[in-house]
Amino acid sequence: MLTHLRPAITLTLGFTVLTGLAYPLAITGAAQALFPAQANGSFVEKDGAVVGSALIAQAFTGAGYLHPRPSASDYGATPSGASNLGPTNAALIASVAERRAAYRAENGVDAPIDAVTASASGLDPDISPENAAAQAARIATARNADPAAVQALIAQHTQAPLLGLYGDPVVNVLQSNLALDASFPLPK
Repeated sequence: MLTHLRPAITLTLGFTVLTGLAYPLAITGAAQALFPAQANGSFVEKDGAVVGSALIAQAFTGAGYLHPRPSASDYGATPSGASNLGPTNAALIASVAERRAAYRAENGVDAPIDAVTASASGLDPDISPENAAAQAARIATARNADPAAVQALIAQHTQAPLLGLYGDPVVNVLQSNLALDASFPLPK
């Protein structure tokens, strides 16, 4: 019986070490060597301090900032999560209506779809160029800036689809807000 168990135990231990320790360490080492910024979370720094990640949304609520997509988790204690509400759910319909009314009150225009529907993961760092442009007048007013200059800054931070084919144009909220702070500081 031991002659049958010994190979099974040896293979189990060997593959556990190989696939559970050696392979992950090799991949981690390769990622750190080849793509250190991405492997460590794509952190964005300002004045030597980490202010966020280029890959994960942060909650911006001030009038002088672009606001990200809504999150079902509200960027609170749970960093991500979906509501799991279907399109005919009364609670989802009510929350979209609330968001639409709040967006209109805040920005004075109708809300683009990505301004009222929550991100599937709650972590989407980008918004549509239409959503960003609709917020430009509010941002310009809060920063005492020319609305055309704010629109131009947003246009500069609009990223085209991958290879011009895949996806839609997007605006990274964190990068744009950092550029707004640099170009049009908030009045004190």
